[in-house]
Amino acid sequence: MALMERVATLVRANLNDLIDKAEEPEKMIKQVILDMQNQLLQVKTQVAIAIADQHLLIKKQKENQDKDADWVRKAELAVDKKQDDLARAALERALGYRTLAENFAQQVADQTVQVENLKSALRKLDQKLAEANAKSDVLIAQHRRARALDKAGDARLVMADSDSGAAFDRMKNKVQHNEAMSQAKAELTADSIEDKLATLEKQDQVERLLAELKSKRGG
Repeated sequence: MALMERVATLVRANLNDLIDKAEEPEKMIKQVILDMQNQLLQVKTQVAIAIADQHLLIKKQKENQDKDADWVRKAELAVDKKQDDLARAALERALGYRTLAENFAQQVADQTVQVENLKSALRKLDQKLAEANAKSDVLIAQHRRARALDKAGDARLVMADSDSGAAFDRMKNKVQHNEAMSQAKAELTADSIEDKLATLEKQDQVERLLAELKSKRGG
């Protein structure tokens, strides 16, 4: 039956594997527990129905056995009274009820097997549910730690794979370049001042020469 197949699937389920494969472990484990609770309720209902059917079949078997015995007694009475025709008719009725009793006996046997299977499934599912409830917090915590370790490991791999030496060299070159630019600017500024001072000195020298020349010419 479909119910037993669903129960078997839940009982066989490996909670650790389910959590490892789930994108949302907490949501998944809660859903599994909910499914187990729902199936457990259905199995309990089926067990109750199966037991009720078993009792009914046993009752029917007993009724037909009693009727068989009753008609056999009537056949015996007919024989005692030398009523062979009545005895034959009574025995025919007895055989009919005997056949029904035997059929019900087989149904009782089959129903007993079904009841035991359902009870076994109920016990296993109940144990699995208890296991899931007991392990849910632990499994979720373990999964969180595992994912945290995975992320930390990935981060370390990224750091290891990256060329840290090259990055350091790039930073060093950038600093040196900035220093060179600053020095170049400073030198450019210094050159500009020296040029201006040199120009002033030259102009002053020209003025002195001019003054000397005028003095000589005037003299």
